[in-house]
Amino acid sequence: MNTAVQVTIYLNEADRWHHAPLYLELLRMLREENVAGAAAFHAVAGFLGRSEVHQAHLVDTDRNLPVIIIFVDLGEHIDRVMPRVREMAAGRLVVRENVVVEQHGN
Repeated sequence: MNTAVQVTIYLNEADRWHHAPLYLELLRMLREENVAGAAAFHAVAGFLGRSEVHQAHLVDTDRNLPVIIIFVDLGEHIDRVMPRVREMAAGRLVVRENVVVEQHGN
């Protein structure tokens, strides 16, 4: 077992970085930085901050559903990418926690 750091970022589908979806741009940046693992999850319902609860519908044109990005790596690597994460996800909720990696494959 190894100790690592997991970061969770709470976004909104409408969030953009240079006219592209922020969640995709964050994933691209994390991949370029060789972070051990990252994923983006679309929520079926949720809220951010003090906003109302949004939920997915069969025909949904409202792009306000939450998107959650989770990534994990060793602390030193996370420390190295966090300034860029903070820049790109300014004003968004970012949670950092120590975790134990039970298993890791290539």
